[in-house]
Amino acid sequence: MMQSSGKADMTRSAVLSFLGGHGPTSRADLARNLGVSPALMTQLTKDLLDQGLITEMEYSPSRGGRPARLLGLAVDAGDAIGVKVGMDHITAVECRIDGTMLRSATEPFDASAPSAVADLIAILRTFLDGSVSTRLLGIGVATPGNVDEQSAGTVDSTQLGWSRMPLGASLKAAFDLPVLVDNNVNALATAESLYGQAKHHDNALVVTIGTGIGAGLIADGAVYRGHAGVAGEIGHIPTVENGPLCQCGAHGCLEAVIGQQALVNIARQRAVLTANEGIDVLRDRADSGDAKAEQIFAEAGHLFGRALAGVVNFFDPEVVIVSGEGAESWRHWMYGFEPAFRSGLVPAKRGVPIAVETWQDDRWAQGAACLVLGTPFDEQGLSGVQGEWVRQRLADTAKAQL
Repeated sequence: MMQSSGKADMTRSAVLSFLGGHGPTSRADLARNLGVSPALMTQLTKDLLDQGLITEMEYSPSRGGRPARLLGLAVDAGDAIGVKVGMDHITAVECRIDGTMLRSATEPFDASAPSAVADLIAILRTFLDGSVSTRLLGIGVATPGNVDEQSAGTVDSTQLGWSRMPLGASLKAAFDLPVLVDNNVNALATAESLYGQAKHHDNALVVTIGTGIGAGLIADGAVYRGHAGVAGEIGHIPTVENGPLCQCGAHGCLEAVIGQQALVNIARQRAVLTANEGIDVLRDRADSGDAKAEQIFAEAGHLFGRALAGVVNFFDPEVVIVSGEGAESWRHWMYGFEPAFRSGLVPAKRGVPIAVETWQDDRWAQGAACLVLGTPFDEQGLSGVQGEWVRQRLADTAKAQL
C-alpha cells in the first residue's frame, strides 16, 4: 500500500527524531522501529541524505553477514525557535533539527495590551540574543484561535482579543527570518505525534482542557487542519440550549460550560470560591477532599465525556490524548468523564484508550518549532512561501558545510 504524502512527511520527521534520541542507527533498525518497509526506509533516508539532514557514518559490527552502514543526524543542519503565546505569558524554546530542546524561557505577557505585538517582538529579541545556534532556520508560533495560513500568520483569537492580527508579517519584518504560525493545538498535536504518546499511532485525537477546549486531529500520520485551518474546534460544540455566552458569541458552547472560567463561575455561585479566588484554589480544594469542589469537576467531566464520545465515534482515533492546564485536575474530572464517555461510544470503539499528558508549556512551544523543522517534508505546501524560505536557508547551510 502506498503511503499518503502526509504520512511520509511525518515518517521523515520520525526518522530525525529517532536518530536524535537513539544515536546512529542502521536503515534496517530504523525500518523495524518505525514500522515501515525496508524499501520505503531506503527511499526516505535517501531523501534525507540528499537534503543534508542526515549523514552516513561508520559500519555497525557484523555477526557474519554484510556490515550495515549507520546513519546519524546532521546536527548542524539548523535549529528553530518555537513560541507558544498565551493570554498572560509567552514560552519560547530553541530546538535542534531532531526536536531536542536546547533551552527555554517563559516571560509575562499581556495579549490584550495595545502594544502586544511590539511586546512580543521585544521578548523574542531578548531570547534570540541568547541563541546558541549560528544556523537558525526560522520561527514557529503557536496561538489560540484561528490562523488563516501558516505562511501568512494572520490571527483571529477571541481568547487573546485579536482580530485579523498580522502576527506573521510583523515578526518576519522584525527579525528577517521565516515565520510560520498555526493554532496552538495543531502545534501540540505535531509535537505529540513526533515525541509524545501519539508517536506510534497514525490516527490520534489530542484534546486540551483548560482556559479553552480544543482538539488536534492526527489523520494518517499528519495533522489535519481543515479548509481554513480550524479543524478540531470541539470547544464550540453546542452543548446547553440557551447556556452561558461563549467568547465566540454563541450561547452554550462546550467551552463556555466547562472551560476554566466557567468552572470558577459555577464555584462562586455555589459559594465554593469567593469572588477573589480562581481555578488554582478550586483545584486545591478538590485535592484536599472538598466534596463540593470535586462535584464541580465531576459534572464538567460528565459533559466533556458525552461530547468527546461523539467526536471519537466520528473520527475513529486509535488513542485519545488529554492535555492542557486542566489535565492537572484530571483525577477529579475522570469520575464524571469515564462513565459518560464509555456509555456514549458505539460498541466497536468502547475500548479506545485515554492517555493523559502532563501539561507543559515547552511541549506546546516545541510543537511551534516543528512548524519550521517540518518544512523540508511539506509536500502538501502548507508552509507556503515561508516554508520555501526555510528550505532555502537549509540548503544554504548544507552547501556551507561541503
